[in-house]
Amino acid sequence: MDLEKQPQQPREPAVPPPADVLHGDDIRASDADRDRIADILREAMAEGRLTADEHAERVDLVYRAKTVGELQPLVRDLPASSGSTAQSPGPRPYSYGPEAPEGPADNLVAVFSSSVRKGRWRVGGRTNAFALFGSVEIDLTEALFGQRFTVINATSIFGSVEVRVPENISLRGNGTGVFGGFEVKSLESTDPEAPVVVVNGYAVFGSVEAKPKRGKFVADLQKRLRKHLGH
Repeated sequence: MDLEKQPQQPREPAVPPPADVLHGDDIRASDADRDRIADILREAMAEGRLTADEHAERVDLVYRAKTVGELQPLVRDLPASSGSTAQSPGPRPYSYGPEAPEGPADNLVAVFSSSVRKGRWRVGGRTNAFALFGSVEIDLTEALFGQRFTVINATSIFGSVEVRVPENISLRGNGTGVFGGFEVKSLESTDPEAPVVVVNGYAVFGSVEAKPKRGKFVADLQKRLRKHLGH
């Protein structure tokens, strides 16, 4: 006698567990979460807590991260990492547009010559300036800042590197002069979200100088950047 075939029960579709069952570190990271961690890393590099290589390595991991748990270790050893990563940042007075992708730095080289960057141009995250028996001039007073932190690595050998910035941003620096001068006139903006320019490097029988340009201010960043990007 044949046995009756029992009807097969349909398989339940695979679905993720409800949110209240997930551990906090297993929650999927949002773009706001990644941007917040990237801001902490940029601040740490500007303060000298991270080298440029360490910053680049961690930022790469930030934008590869899929969960909040993958983001938290990247800032665990930094003082600004307190608080929940999943919290969305508040409104920001400046709009810098999308971050420039990690890649080669902009290079300005002057060997027995001069190199000038000025006027309306978009500043990258990193710029290398090298002067050998020549001069490099970097004028940021009319530039568009595509990111909050800008790092300029300046090297002058029997030459000069000059950096000019608007008066209403923050300017910081760290360097050495060997039979030459390395001078950065520190400047701190009253606005905590204003652009920050960090000048590092050294001068040998030459000079590196960075200071604000009197009467020049960064204004209407959001409007100018949108116009520049065609929005």
